[in-house]
Amino acid sequence: MNRDGTMALFQYWNRLRGSRLAPRRTEIEPADIKGLLADTFILERGMRGEPVFRLAGTRICATYGKELRGLVFPSLWAARDQALVSRLVSQALEESTVAVITFEGKSRDGRLNRFELLILPLDGGREGARALGTIQPFMKPYWLGADPIVENRVESFRMLDPDREAPFVSLRHGMPVPPLSPSKQELSARLDGFGRRIRHLVVLQGGRRDP
Repeated sequence: MNRDGTMALFQYWNRLRGSRLAPRRTEIEPADIKGLLADTFILERGMRGEPVFRLAGTRICATYGKELRGLVFPSLWAARDQALVSRLVSQALEESTVAVITFEGKSRDGRLNRFELLILPLDGGREGARALGTIQPFMKPYWLGADPIVENRVESFRMLDPDREAPFVSLRHGMPVPPLSPSKQELSARLDGFGRRIRHLVVLQGGRRDP
């Protein structure tokens, strides 16, 4: 794992599971990972047994230029990689294994960017097994989110033993992930600085001021 967001989600998942193979789905608290939600997704088995998106964060949907809920997960990948990706997700769902995939995303206009994907198993109880995951870009070029990724291509993948990996991940100091919206304190400070609140937006006073 190379990206800070990937390591942060793994550490959260690992703390929840304790000595178990996977934490229960109901133990996941969105408030605990609010800074990661935009880059996080949940997979489940579809009607035909294929892994589909149950939920997908806003930045992931923006990266691919569409709502991903209900979409078959391997369909995001090049034809040559779909069977491999389906197998890796199935192992996470059925055998409670952890997978990390490094891939290259190709945009509609032919641009390329590298990403890291983490898949973590969840105990879904009677509703069946699910997987929690995140997609983290290695770089954030100006076009990402405007020129949608239309095809993923696997560069490498690795199956992890969480009990062996956890001590190494815990030694890495990741950068804090910024929240998706300003805190109440930040919002108050902005309003005190001549900002105006319009619905959910804060408009700051701009323009040139004469001395």
